Formats: sequence, C-alpha cells, structure tokens
Amino acid sequence: MSPNEFIRDYERALATQTWKAVSPLIHQNATVTFSNGAVHKGKNAVRIAYENNFDAIKNEDYRISNVHWVLVTENCATYTFEFQWAGVINGNAASGAGRGTTVLFRTLDKWQLLAEHLGPYPKQR
Repeated sequence: MSPNEFIRDYERALATQTWKAVSPLIHQNATVTFSNGAVHKGKNAVRIAYENNFDAIKNEDYRISNVHWVLVTENCATYTFEFQWAGVINGNAASGAGRGTTVLFRTLDKWQLLAEHLGPYPKQR
C-alpha cells in the first residue's frame, strides 16, 4: 500500500461506518483532533470517537480532496488536505467542511494514521 492508496482505503473504510473497517488503518498511538477541538489520544480513544460519529451521523459521505504531500519518506508521510462530509443527524440533513493535516507511519508494508488534525476553513472577513 502506498500513502496515496491509504487515502483511498481510508475514505472507503469510513464509508462503511464501522470501526472494524477503519481499525487496521489506525496506529496504536494515534492522536486525532476533531474540528470542534476535541482531542482523542490512543487507538481506544480514537475508536470511541469514531464510533460516536458513526452512531450520530447516518449515511455519512466523507471526502478528502486537494491533497498536498508535505513529506514522504520510507516510513513516514505527511499531507494536508480539504475534507467535506454530509449525512443525516437526528433525521435532518447536515454537512461540513474544512482543512486537515495527517501524519502516516509505515509499519511493515502497511501505512497507518498516526496523527490527524481537522479544522474549519478560516472565517471570511
């Protein structure tokens, strides 16, 4: 799997809305910061956060676009990106978008998410 393939696999795994599909892509020491500022440290905390999102947002469509590779080495890759999501929360259509930064770490021949920071787009002045 290449870092580019990781992104494709990550989007597909998230689309299943099941932790079982996402889990192999998350490093044991992962830290994920959501756009609301909540920080989840360690794979178990990330699991709980993702499962809460899966429960809250039905039929979620999550997309990653405008990927910019900051650094790619044999065992580490970092990219910035834009994200968009849409789904149903409490029976109502909902959506959001923003920017993010992800650090991947390669273990054997598998890339895993080590850190991800999601944030909103800047407010227009």
